[in-house]
Amino acid sequence: MSNNSRAGGYIALATTSIVWGTTWVSSKVGVMYMPAFQMAAIRQCTAGACIVLFFVLFKKLPLPTARQFGLLAIIGLLMFVGNNGLSTWSLKYIPTGLSALIGALYPLVVVLIELFLFKEKNTSLLTFAGLVLGICGVFIVFYENAFHGARPPGFFLGVVLALIAMLSWSAGTLVIARNKSNIDPYYALGWQMLIGSVVLYAIAAGSGEVVTVSKIPYQAWLAIGYLVVAGSLITFAAFVYSMKKLPAALFSLYAYFNPLVAMVTAAILLHEKLNSNILWGALVTLLGVFLVNYSIYRNRLFIKPG
Repeated sequence: MSNNSRAGGYIALATTSIVWGTTWVSSKVGVMYMPAFQMAAIRQCTAGACIVLFFVLFKKLPLPTARQFGLLAIIGLLMFVGNNGLSTWSLKYIPTGLSALIGALYPLVVVLIELFLFKEKNTSLLTFAGLVLGICGVFIVFYENAFHGARPPGFFLGVVLALIAMLSWSAGTLVIARNKSNIDPYYALGWQMLIGSVVLYAIAAGSGEVVTVSKIPYQAWLAIGYLVVAGSLITFAAFVYSMKKLPAALFSLYAYFNPLVAMVTAAILLHEKLNSNILWGALVTLLGVFLVNYSIYRNRLFIKPG
């Protein structure tokens, strides 16, 4: 691989890490001015439509088959309704950094599901050490926000929503890993967004949590615009590029930077609480996630075939 290609991969990785971290703050701003599910629906519908139209009109890809569409629907429900919808909703009640940090726990849950449900054996003492550290780190951040200083209304509901969102992403990750589909991953992403947006809007409309377009303030539109252009279109392209140009151990680093970027950005722009205990808790959590990922990767390297 050329130096220019590797440099481009690093730039794409930095873009992914920074922009995806700031999207948490943009979502937080958006839910201050409009219903969370409606905002998530508009974001996913706009981004999904752009992606699907690009692949259909310019790449001339065929529409998904019935089987592919069924799998896309399941993943869309898990990733963009269960995860994106609920994590966006959680931002109405809890700090941006806490929601982002809970979302970063999904590799730990994936390992637990594979261990107890699918009887996977790719675990070690290092894996369990990472699990303990990850849970302890989140508890430190949770405790600091819940019991030190003023606790925002609905705080515990927000934590539950963020946890369910993270579990939904974990389930979606397992579905993708265990069901290979011969469809371009970015094209598939567009369909998942579109399917998720329809369900999100149906939930918003059914609950009465919808405002007319003319009543959506400009602050919410700016947040949605940033989420669509930077968070969905540019960053997903950068993420795919970094996957192609960098080793897995490198391009996956974005997951460790996202919560830290979210915390620091929210502290600067939204004046959210950020002290040494919260930072230490975040670092402990991300160390735990790293150890889990590293232990699984290392164990798979030493598994002997059949």
